[in-house]
Amino acid sequence: MPDSVAALWPAPPQLAAFALAVFVLNATPGVDLLLTLSRTWQAGVRAGAAAALGITAGCAVHALAAGLGLAAVLALHPQAYVVLQWAGAAYLLWLGGQMLHSAWRPAATAAAPGAAPLPALSLPAEFRRGLLTNVLNPKVALFFLAFLPPFVPAASPDKTVSFLLLGAWFVLQGGLFLLAVVALADRVARRARHGASGPLKRLLEAAGGVLFIALALRILKERPVTA
Repeated sequence: MPDSVAALWPAPPQLAAFALAVFVLNATPGVDLLLTLSRTWQAGVRAGAAAALGITAGCAVHALAAGLGLAAVLALHPQAYVVLQWAGAAYLLWLGGQMLHSAWRPAATAAAPGAAPLPALSLPAEFRRGLLTNVLNPKVALFFLAFLPPFVPAASPDKTVSFLLLGAWFVLQGGLFLLAVVALADRVARRARHGASGPLKRLLEAAGGVLFIALALRILKERPVTA
């Protein structure tokens, strides 16, 4: 690797620490992980993968926005943060309401033990669901603004490029992690479905809806970080 390119990256020990921190953050339960698990469980591996890719694309949007300084607008202007905060919470409330409606509608009782997963939305719709869930979460934007700069090398010849490279690493590692979650969740779901009754499936979907609503309410309690 040419010295000019190597200078854009942290030293190997710092890069290893960055990768470990990214893994811990990805494994921490939150909206992205919950959506990936719920879509895989309810609609199968293709729906889960599409949602995971949408979430990954949302992270790429946030990383690019932070690199261009747009995320700083949210930190400096609480009004902009609140608008995005309410939009994200409203979207999560809508998703949670949909899941609760699906769980309690009469058609949901027709599922038999060992049945196939519920029909998925179209894959583009699953992708959009993951994308919007991530993009409309202002905490993700501020996270990139707070998490990446400490890992940018002090001697980097172009700190913006270093920031974007670290953002790309985060997005790639996070996307691979979510796809691994999809594969594991699908294996578990396939085994569970052989003994899962209709009421159990309804209970799981209802629990997912309640969790999404709880996450929306938690987002609304967050306060913007002011300069």
